[in-house]
Amino acid sequence: MTEPSATSASFGANEKFGALLVFGSAFFWSFGGAIARFLHISDSWTIVFWRCLFAGLFLLAFMLVRDGPRGTVSLARGMGWPGIAVGLCFTTASTSFIIAISYTTIANVVLLGAGVPLFAALMSWVLFRERVSRFTWGAITAVIFGVAIMVSESLNGAVSPVGDALALLIPVVFAFATVITRRYPHVRMTPATCFGCFAASAIAASQSSDLSVTPGELALLFAFGAFNLGLGMALFVTGARLVPSALAALLGTAETVLAPVWVAIIHGEVPSGRTIVGGAFIFLALLAYLFNEFRGKRNGPGRAVRTPTP
Repeated sequence: MTEPSATSASFGANEKFGALLVFGSAFFWSFGGAIARFLHISDSWTIVFWRCLFAGLFLLAFMLVRDGPRGTVSLARGMGWPGIAVGLCFTTASTSFIIAISYTTIANVVLLGAGVPLFAALMSWVLFRERVSRFTWGAITAVIFGVAIMVSESLNGAVSPVGDALALLIPVVFAFATVITRRYPHVRMTPATCFGCFAASAIAASQSSDLSVTPGELALLFAFGAFNLGLGMALFVTGARLVPSALAALLGTAETVLAPVWVAIIHGEVPSGRTIVGGAFIFLALLAYLFNEFRGKRNGPGRAVRTPTP
């Protein structure tokens, strides 16, 4: 960990790098729908088990290579309650996502998931008095409106109170993880996400009726877990420490824009007109927000920051 720097240029570079990492996590997460299209496993708990197991193993291997065995143990011991809380948030979110889509429509899950920026901003303001600008509230509103346009054609599908409750739980716990990660930037959250994945896998193993899968399904589940979930988590918890909570959550909504693109390319499912319009609305809102934030940081007074190691 380097010494604090008092230059605005350093702060701008750190925040831009963090924004790039968070956007990268959304990029890898956005392949989830395309990968899930290939899976034909009836028991959702089986998918949760293998996906989270591979994600946990990926994160463990990542830490062993980067920090060595002793460093990995030291990081795990040092994550404290913030790390445990973030891990449990990811346990809840990753499990709820797979179970929720078996009860309710994916459209409902996506729409409720758009509440992450709003929940993160509210939690930051209520718990830590982190200032949220009017422009941020405007961008959050625009993003939610764009997602509403994208899914408006299928909101009349079959719904379930259980499924919708789980879908609503996802943005709440994810926003909480975002706020904690930002609030404790000195805590390395990679071991927390690793813990969360193994915890979700253990819970799924106790609930699944049959964990056996075919070799082809195992390969897909490996990609689903290691790269879609695991790598996405590693990028997110590293980048979210460097940017405001609302910005981190807002950048994460890029997953909603990119996901239908990959499905269209890989599976030939062309998005509807409303999906294209809504996605463009979200993308433009993100660009406007980033331009406003980075312009403000360049023109504003410098402030001391600490550059954490990834």
